[in-house]
Amino acid sequence: MNTSLEMLIHLFERAALLLICLFFMIRIPRFKESLQKDRHSMTERLVITLMFCLFAIFGTYSGINVEGSLVNIRIIAVVSGGILFGPWVGIISGVVSGVHRYLIDIGGITSVPCLITSIIAGIVSGYINRKVKRSLRWIYGIAAGMFCEILTMLLILAMAEPFSLGLDIVSKIAFPMIAGAVNIGLIVLLVMSVEGEKETIAARQAKLSLDIANKTLPYFRSINSDSLRKICSIIKDDIKADAVAITDIHNVLAYVGFGEEHYRIGQEIISDLTKEAIRNGKFIIRNQIADHHTPQIHSLLIVPFEEHGEVTGTLKIYYRKAYKMTYSLQTMAIGLSQIISTLMEVSRIEQIKEAANKAELKALQTKINPHFLFNALNAIASTTRRNPDKARELIINLSGYMRYNLEVSDELIDIHKELNQVHDYVEIEKARFGSRLTIVYDIDEVDLKIPSLLIQPLVENAIIHGILKRKGPGIVSISIKDLGKKIRVSVKDTGAGISEEVIDQLKHDTVPANKIGLYNVHQRVKLIFGHGLVIRRLSPGTEVFFEMVKEKL
Repeated sequence: MNTSLEMLIHLFERAALLLICLFFMIRIPRFKESLQKDRHSMTERLVITLMFCLFAIFGTYSGINVEGSLVNIRIIAVVSGGILFGPWVGIISGVVSGVHRYLIDIGGITSVPCLITSIIAGIVSGYINRKVKRSLRWIYGIAAGMFCEILTMLLILAMAEPFSLGLDIVSKIAFPMIAGAVNIGLIVLLVMSVEGEKETIAARQAKLSLDIANKTLPYFRSINSDSLRKICSIIKDDIKADAVAITDIHNVLAYVGFGEEHYRIGQEIISDLTKEAIRNGKFIIRNQIADHHTPQIHSLLIVPFEEHGEVTGTLKIYYRKAYKMTYSLQTMAIGLSQIISTLMEVSRIEQIKEAANKAELKALQTKINPHFLFNALNAIASTTRRNPDKARELIINLSGYMRYNLEVSDELIDIHKELNQVHDYVEIEKARFGSRLTIVYDIDEVDLKIPSLLIQPLVENAIIHGILKRKGPGIVSISIKDLGKKIRVSVKDTGAGISEEVIDQLKHDTVPANKIGLYNVHQRVKLIFGHGLVIRRLSPGTEVFFEMVKEKL
């Protein structure tokens, strides 16, 4: 075994010590997380820079002395640090280790060449970090290390006095120093393997976020204190937190878990950290904190909710143990907060839409009621003198209708109640028109609920705009038919018939004032069931119907 090969083996042994140190360090969770970050805090940069400076200085002290020169791993440490963590780590560790090498051997034959190439190694490695694709950095690292060692050999030859001494040193150390640069590739691959775990962690945390979102989705359909509390419970259980809270920009909306007794739903936010997160729109992490309400809580993560670029609240996650806010948990919580923000926004839109629909339904009802009342009072007034008993019956019919109208709301009601109202209306209309009007009921036995005031306006339209537009008597048929999967509600008349123009106007929302009852029902049916009335021209007359799927009832 020749001397150069022995020195190469010793060099690999020292590089192996560096690899072993890094291997154990990347098993430390906090250090591992710092390696996986794309951006590092100033403190993290200082710690990493100091670490590689110590590695480079250790490389110098552990070097093998060969006639005043040192076969060492200093360049390996400098290049590895610069490639892995950027120019500042590479340049600073290169300058520090180079100056140190010069100061411990001032005037030495290799001290100045080593100072120069150490600094160049830091600059070159930083350039590789910024410009070279991540997957190729280990190859470029080996090339950069070999380049710096070759440059060191050339500088030694250029500066050596006498030249023969420099040539003798280079002939002995050139091979192990240049070949030893292979260790740079090993170090870079080792650390980058940890960085590569980010994708696996991100995928795992994304799945967890989606699982939580899927579990909480039903509770976003109606956001209230109970649903928000359930959402917090699901998040707490799935991420194994000690407590989870949700706030808006002013108040606590839900709190579940440890310390729950200290928080009242609806109380004003008093945490300065929460206010800061709302004000700045940035997440806040505290891994060693003692909350004055719950001093046993030592880890805290606050993630703001955003809607349309504005902060609308926060998600707060608590742990009793310090340093529980790992990088992967932060990633998951931020992704989860974005999903929750979207779900809350969609839920709010749905609630606004539902409220608008209810308001529109109520407005449509108020338009129908005066229309019917005016006709009913006319019928009663015309009957009072010639038939007081009949007038009293009509008043009972009207009072029954009005009582029904006052008691019902936007909710679905039993079909039989609706038909009772139709009967009250029909009796009044029969009193007005006598033998000209015949009503036929064709009702299947169905357990059916429908919105109030849907059938009566259709019957009224059939009478006023159908039967009364022709001379002679007419028939209005009211049917409720079970068609299997659907139930059809139909009103058919033998009157004058409806024109195609009116049907088109109904479809395009340009109905004239005298058809407002039909239009109101069409709008209500469309709001509730998703599709409006179906109108068929008959010979003679008209059929108007709508269908409801049984499962939706």
